[in-house]
Amino acid sequence: MSFDLNSLLRPHIVNLQPYTSARDEYTGKEGVFLDANENPYGSITDQDFNRYPDPYQSELKEKIAAIKNVKPSQIFLGNGSDEAIDLLFRAFCNPGVDNVILLPPTYGMYEVSASINDVAVKKVPLTADFQLQTDLIFEAINDKTKIIFVCSPNNPSGNKVKRSDVLLLLKHFNGLVVVDEAYIDFNDEPSFTNHLKDFPNLLVMQTFSKAWGLASLRLGMAFASEELIKILNRIKPPYNISGLTQETVLAAIDKQNKVDSMIQKILDERDFLEKHLLEIDAVQKIHPSQANFLLVKVPAANQVYEQLIENKIIVRNRAKVQLCENCLRISVGTRDENKAFIKALKAILD
Repeated sequence: MSFDLNSLLRPHIVNLQPYTSARDEYTGKEGVFLDANENPYGSITDQDFNRYPDPYQSELKEKIAAIKNVKPSQIFLGNGSDEAIDLLFRAFCNPGVDNVILLPPTYGMYEVSASINDVAVKKVPLTADFQLQTDLIFEAINDKTKIIFVCSPNNPSGNKVKRSDVLLLLKHFNGLVVVDEAYIDFNDEPSFTNHLKDFPNLLVMQTFSKAWGLASLRLGMAFASEELIKILNRIKPPYNISGLTQETVLAAIDKQNKVDSMIQKILDERDFLEKHLLEIDAVQKIHPSQANFLLVKVPAANQVYEQLIENKIIVRNRAKVQLCENCLRISVGTRDENKAFIKALKAILD
């Protein structure tokens, strides 16, 4: 299958001239800076935040590239993965004309972003065990289908999608396949970033919010061909990642051992939660998880959810989500938090 990225782009994006910031014109770090209308006296805080940050996060991308085994030019950094999602709609989907395919139940921002950008959504539900129905996906594709979003491990179900099914989409769909790997660090399979060289229509999303514990900093990663990354950089806001975020993550990347330790603790606690949930007779199903949460089916989930809140235990109610009837999504907590949840749930279900 031949793939022409420019043929997918909205026509006006092909020749779009991006905004040029002061830091585009001069990238050095030394000199008398009188080019960006910054405050020359520093900041009102103890730290100096008066200078604009690197608009392309070059130093940070170098470090990320080393741990992800990709080139810096294959990385886009956004204000959470949500920024990358929105930019993909703006670059490739003509409002009121094009469509994307979603595979519910899945991450809700794909549909929200589609609605904001006036892009039609075609939904092909997952199977009862949350796997792709590839035959129905291909039936749903038409000449206006630009993107297919695949979340693996999936949110809210927690399972990994069959790799062979995703590869089938990549091989035979002449549009973008976005593989959202927000929970990849808790998965026992390699990342789809290993396939970037094979598929120019692949974009992989990851995040620092989960395993790295940096949710408040809002740093999402997208990995794709250099050509696709250039397009996202062309249409993003000039300084979309703050200097504080860049500096903090630069320091954090050197603490890979701590990340590995936290991941192992979360996996151990996931096992602890599952073991004790299985001991509760009223729990109807615990879906297999490769993420840092469990999707659990209980009787009268709406009432259980409200009673948990009364006990100051906050979980996510997914009872109204397709294929998740009477299900609660429980994030893995610390041992004390998990014990408190199990105790409260037992009391409610008994």
